[in-house]
Amino acid sequence: MLTWGSIVRFRKRDWVLLPSPQENVIALRPLTGATDETVLVHQQLANLLGYSFPEERIFPSSFPPPSPDEVSDALGTHLLWQAARLLLRDGAAPFRSLGRISIRPRVYQFVPLLMALRLDPVRLFIADDVGVGKTIEALLIARELIDRGEVSRLAVLCPPYLCDQWEKELREKFNLEAVTVQTSTIGRLDRLKPRHKSIYEYFPYLVISIDWVKTERNKYQFLQFCPELVIVDEVHGAADTAGRNRAQQLRHQLLREIADDEKRHLILLTATPHSGVEEAFRSLLGLLRPEFQDWNLGSLTEEQRKLLAKHFVQRTRKDIESIWEADRCFPERISLERTYRLSPVYWDLFRETYHYCTEIVKTGPGLEDRRTRVRYWGALALLRCVMSSPAAAVAALEARRSAKDNSLTEPEDSSVEDEAYQGFVYESADQMVEDETPVPPIEESEKYLLESERRRLKKLEKLARKLLNSPEDTKLKKCLEEVKNLLSEGFYPVIWCRYVATAEYVAKALEDVLPREVQVVCLTGRVPEEERRFKIENLDPDKPRVLVATDCLSEGINLQEKFNAVIHYDLPWNPNRLEQREGRVDRYGQKLSPQVKAILLYGEDNPVDGAVIKVLLEKAREIYKTLGTHVPVPEESESVMQAVINALFLKGKGEDLRQKELFDYASLPPVREFHQKWDLSRERERINRTRFAQRALKPEEVKRELEATDEVLGDPEAVKNFVLSAAKRLGLDLRPDPKEEDVFLVNLTPEALSLLPEAIRAELPREKERFWRISFVSPTPQGAEYIGRNHRLVTAMARFLFEEALTKGPEARAPRGGVIRTSLVNRLTALLLLRVRYLLEIPQKSPLLAEEVMVEGFTLGQNELLGSQKALDLLLKAKPEGNVPLPEKKELLSLVLEELEPWSSREDNRPLQKALKAKILSRAKELEESHKRIRRAVSLRIKELKVRPQWPPDLLGLLILQPMVRG
Repeated sequence: MLTWGSIVRFRKRDWVLLPSPQENVIALRPLTGATDETVLVHQQLANLLGYSFPEERIFPSSFPPPSPDEVSDALGTHLLWQAARLLLRDGAAPFRSLGRISIRPRVYQFVPLLMALRLDPVRLFIADDVGVGKTIEALLIARELIDRGEVSRLAVLCPPYLCDQWEKELREKFNLEAVTVQTSTIGRLDRLKPRHKSIYEYFPYLVISIDWVKTERNKYQFLQFCPELVIVDEVHGAADTAGRNRAQQLRHQLLREIADDEKRHLILLTATPHSGVEEAFRSLLGLLRPEFQDWNLGSLTEEQRKLLAKHFVQRTRKDIESIWEADRCFPERISLERTYRLSPVYWDLFRETYHYCTEIVKTGPGLEDRRTRVRYWGALALLRCVMSSPAAAVAALEARRSAKDNSLTEPEDSSVEDEAYQGFVYESADQMVEDETPVPPIEESEKYLLESERRRLKKLEKLARKLLNSPEDTKLKKCLEEVKNLLSEGFYPVIWCRYVATAEYVAKALEDVLPREVQVVCLTGRVPEEERRFKIENLDPDKPRVLVATDCLSEGINLQEKFNAVIHYDLPWNPNRLEQREGRVDRYGQKLSPQVKAILLYGEDNPVDGAVIKVLLEKAREIYKTLGTHVPVPEESESVMQAVINALFLKGKGEDLRQKELFDYASLPPVREFHQKWDLSRERERINRTRFAQRALKPEEVKRELEATDEVLGDPEAVKNFVLSAAKRLGLDLRPDPKEEDVFLVNLTPEALSLLPEAIRAELPREKERFWRISFVSPTPQGAEYIGRNHRLVTAMARFLFEEALTKGPEARAPRGGVIRTSLVNRLTALLLLRVRYLLEIPQKSPLLAEEVMVEGFTLGQNELLGSQKALDLLLKAKPEGNVPLPEKKELLSLVLEELEPWSSREDNRPLQKALKAKILSRAKELEESHKRIRRAVSLRIKELKVRPQWPPDLLGLLILQPMVRG
């Protein structure tokens, strides 16, 4: 009878029989292959074909034992052990996911995973700081649940500008081939799926634009086929707003309906969970458990706090570095301010614009409502353009001429119109900022202007054109100076601009003044997402570089691998956006330098810049310095800025504008109230991050499980040792980089590759020039590619050596048998390389296969095993200390193989076989306990988990240690 995990014969080849969820369908994995090479066979059809073609039938088989002719040295046996271990994907280890991911997470990133594995269903809110790696934390949970067989389908809901980033992370780091579902892809996906199936049913892993799927037209089919696991990124944008924001309300309603299925796993992610409105925050907590929504978070009982702490984690970088990591894993952020004074020409443009806006605001109250609002937004948009750059001012003033003097109708909802115009002036923290010149409010306001006001706008346009590309642009001049300084210090800056016109203007100026070797890239909302990513990835890491970007890049693409400084060319009017910009380079994985620089650039004689600095940005940086984390600005920031700007318009006159203290901003009631709310938010964040930093979980607990996993799968050092040893045997020219620590160079010249096996040569990059820079550490040094256990090169090397060992006998580079003389033993000792398979059986679930490569040993003539640790020590430490003639090697191998035969007998009761069976049964029990310990959930299914070993284990190879005879 065939059993899962056993070896079978099919089509003249040996396979491992895998569990299959489909009735009458058998899954087969090649004996030397990985799970991704699995083939499915219809059992009844195979039996029917077997009458005419016997090889189509599936028969029991066994792993071929080594031959006495397959003899080599200790290094060859050691290499075979490493190759077999690194080929494991379904590892018999506490964390099954580590066998399939392409990164090495930090210890602190396992904390949400441990929390998740103690919940059933998983309902978890991860609110760690910006740049900590919440994407990795969430996908680690997803991959673990998939590899444990608890879920088979996954959906990530995120803002549309993050879809590509998530799809890339899933594919490159977690080996999950996801599809992106949004307006631009839906037609192609429809063509790829069968007619009778939904996209959500057919594709197992989905990245979905939440703004696409939230609509009435799209959400019901998604809800009908919603996967068992849903991850929601930037979930603060889906909090309940009590009807104040329709788009946000639709997002919340969608999540509410997803969460209504009590069996569904749900993971929520954001670095800013609390906007200052407690009801909104509680609406998100209510997605985890309905009762959370009604709790008073300011006065939780101890029991409530403990229950909430099971579902909510919020850690600062200080928490992580002081508790979880021995080494510094985040850069130090140095915040600087650089000021400039407006030149006479620039001052004329600013003053005239300012006076124009002042009159617009002052004359507003006497006009009908819509005319007042439209004129106000148009004036404010114009002011921001002039403050940004003369290029943005020209673009804005040109736009007004396209306005048509047609009849106008009052919109049904003025708040909707205000919301649309606000996006051109203020920076929302929840949605992508509109980086085009604010044409709509300016065009619309043109229709309400008097002829005298139009003439003034023409004058402003002339002034802006006069300043364009002129030495009088002191803002640009100061920026160029700062960029040169940063480059000379080894920093590569990102220059953040508010509008496309400004970004292009600054980029052109940089290209004109910087040396030709400096790469200058300009990325705005006009550049498609794919092209943005391509341009960033193709920057030469060996040359200096500068990126000029609008806020379309402040979320979505991580920039820490190529850049380590930022300059805020245009001050954001929302401090949350300040943190998002700086968080692109100040994050986990920043390897360019131990420090990052963040420079605020502003006009010391510009009263609007002064107001933004005093009211918003100084306060934000003071809180960051005190608390060590960013505290989101209260929701009223836009209305406060509006009040400040209005006060400036009403009080500023003539040259008084250049006074540093035009008036005391803090004395304005809206500002005073706003700062009080922000201070309350700071205190709330301090308390929450103390309560929910998960200090009850200890680093030792995580490290224990991680070390147990490494013993089965191999840690990064094992990967490095294998690649370096295999490279020597395969003839791959691999050497340390003399210029940089932790980097190695692979020689890709035709001469160096000519003698390599084709299977290895095919996995080397072809687009590189002479050398390919690689590294075995993560985060990876700049310009090097990370080589983890699942990298294509490691897999190709391991598979080639393993297959060669099974097919080429003594000609293999890592043969299955070895004999050496060593002083580490005093009696003839045999070390066995065993591949053991286990079945993990959970009620109502298909069984899972788990494997490990075990090293065990025995002394000939004795019936006791050495123990895995002693056997492994001998394998690692034993070195040849004397020659053993080839005939003697073969004789010793034959002797040991006779001792082990018949290997495949289940009823063999010889002492050695019994000891080996007892050892494997004990290991199965240990594995069972570790799975239950990690998956510490209330579910009875988990409590009833059983781990059953499959006999016999595969005897991959053996190494005989002959004692030295001292004369």
